[in-house]
Amino acid sequence: MNLFKTGLLLAAMTALFLAVGWVIGGEGGLFVAFLFALATNGFAWWNSDKMVLRMHDAQPVSRATAPELWDMVAELARRAELPMPALYVIPSDQPNAFATGRDPQHAAVAVTTGILETLPREELAGVIAHELAHIKNRDTLIMTVAATIAGAIGMLAQFGFLFGGSRDSENRHPLGVVGALLVMILAPLAAMLVQLAISRTREYAADRLGAQICGQPLWLARALQRIEALAEGRVMPTAEHNPATAHLFIVNPLRMGGVDNLFRTHPSTESRVAALVELARTMGSGGGFEPQPRRTTPAARRRGSVPESGIGRGSAWQRNPWNR
Repeated sequence: MNLFKTGLLLAAMTALFLAVGWVIGGEGGLFVAFLFALATNGFAWWNSDKMVLRMHDAQPVSRATAPELWDMVAELARRAELPMPALYVIPSDQPNAFATGRDPQHAAVAVTTGILETLPREELAGVIAHELAHIKNRDTLIMTVAATIAGAIGMLAQFGFLFGGSRDSENRHPLGVVGALLVMILAPLAAMLVQLAISRTREYAADRLGAQICGQPLWLARALQRIEALAEGRVMPTAEHNPATAHLFIVNPLRMGGVDNLFRTHPSTESRVAALVELARTMGSGGGFEPQPRRTTPAARRRGSVPESGIGRGSAWQRNPWNR
């Protein structure tokens, strides 16, 4: 069902892109928009992973430099029946992670130094499994296509504003000048909303598959709560400078402020945790864990702990051996 919904959303975004081209230039604009879509998606297909990793100053690591992390990822990739992805570390104290790449053979997983320092090993395994689920589900490609089309729609809309206002606009635009202006204003907003809807849909699917890969849904549930609580007071400058990549991370890395939930890149952590707890019950691995409301205090965030949420600061993952 999630895959079907994602397909419909991608089709809607593509149709919106072509519609903007049609509004700007009629049948000729429709053809140009189609060619532009092919070119931008081709570029994204080959270069998106490298671009995203550079945006976040991600540094490659090997088994020689990070043996425990490397072995964990290799074991989880084996369980997921995936090739070993390239592994990167982002120098940021905000706990977070993302996956990128056009297919499983050209995939990469990036984790922040903050997530390595704050998550117990079991929870880190849940996070890595979630990112591998994105790779297995081809979400990294889906989200790249969605982001590319959304960006192209914005560019087309700007092009229409700059060059679409000639004297015969009333005749060229089937919707008239007012209709064309409305489309050019609303289309980028609609594209962004569709992109966010795709992102939210794929997160639920990756949570479920990631929990199945590591075999413990509650590891990921605890990790999501801990990451969101600790990320509140830790800014990731590279994400703030490149907000279009926010949907790639396991938890939104941006400071949301008063932005409405309509513009969230991810489902709420509470709903994700609830789904994982229910999955744990069906798998018989509940372990007595129940989702807790997030009630952090400024003092707790400054200390780097979250005692009021029921998630204490665990030992570093390197000192907490993961039972394979």
